[in-house]
Amino acid sequence: MKFLDEAKVYIRSGDGGAGSVSFRREKFIEFGGPDGGDGGRGGDVWVEAVNGLNTLIDFRYQQHFKATIGTHGMGKNRAGAKGEDVTLKVPVGTQIFEEDGETLICDITQEGQRFRLAAGGNGGFGNAYFKSSVNQAPDWANPGLPGEEKTIWLRLKLIADAGLVGLPNAGKSTFLAAVSRARPKIANYPFTTLHPNLGVATIDGQEFILADIPGLIEGAHEGVGIGDRFLGHVERTRVLLHLVSAQEEKVGKAYKTVKHELEAYGNSIPDKPEIVALSQIDVVDEETLKKKTRELARACGRTPLQISAVTGRGMTEVLRALRDVIVEANAGEADKPAKSPKVRHRDMQASDDEGADERLGEDGDHQG
Repeated sequence: MKFLDEAKVYIRSGDGGAGSVSFRREKFIEFGGPDGGDGGRGGDVWVEAVNGLNTLIDFRYQQHFKATIGTHGMGKNRAGAKGEDVTLKVPVGTQIFEEDGETLICDITQEGQRFRLAAGGNGGFGNAYFKSSVNQAPDWANPGLPGEEKTIWLRLKLIADAGLVGLPNAGKSTFLAAVSRARPKIANYPFTTLHPNLGVATIDGQEFILADIPGLIEGAHEGVGIGDRFLGHVERTRVLLHLVSAQEEKVGKAYKTVKHELEAYGNSIPDKPEIVALSQIDVVDEETLKKKTRELARACGRTPLQISAVTGRGMTEVLRALRDVIVEANAGEADKPAKSPKVRHRDMQASDDEGADERLGEDGDHQG
């Protein structure tokens, strides 16, 4: 399945059905009176996070989503049926933005979470609604309200516990393949990884999700190389694993290059806990390894871990270090009071029947 993390789509909810103008006419009944029913409400447009998706590729082939209109009211006080809803099924971690690409509508972070993007128009009142003591035979009804239409942006930020960062060929994909069942492309040339990959790592019976993103190079925040467009996929992680290859001539400079790009990108990534590891140590001798370890320690301000995904050296230690940070972060998150989701409008789970009793009154305004 191809990877796509951004899509632009057009949505439109259904118009409300029109109210009916009808009068009861039966043999031997002299005064039948009005019996026009109300129109049905238009269908809504929803977004829902489902399991089994990690890309927005489906929205490359379909960009228009329209709910159906409500059925018009009929005689004999028959109300019209509600229009059918339309649901956009997206991966967990999808954010919905207005057409400007900056105004956040909602952030879908849990499987099964739903949000109404566009409400259907309310149906109009039939003429039976307007019957009163001073008007026994009203001969008008309301049209239904129009639905909402808009263009929105879908942006996917993968849900992972730990993110792998580093220069191209730092061994990120090899690390991911060694600790999980993921099978990313691995080759001896830069930018082998062209899109993020996910894998589930297990250590001491505990699992956590790893996200491997394409390598960063100097000037990535300005679009050099693949750029930093995939860094959004590690914004939600608890910890970053920064890999620096022992094959780099200057490991300290390699570390600072990636660190500078992370700081230039911002969005809380520079503030995340970071574990630094010297990777691919199987390709250098012990003396060179000690020298590069000291150089990297001076650059990052701590003693880096040493790992080799090929021989397995140091892999258990780095997985446990990642696990400990993730467990601590999750425990701290659980102790915080629950916060309401920050969205522009409406609750995340609005009722399908919300506003069903709203109609257009005689003067054209909403009536409760």
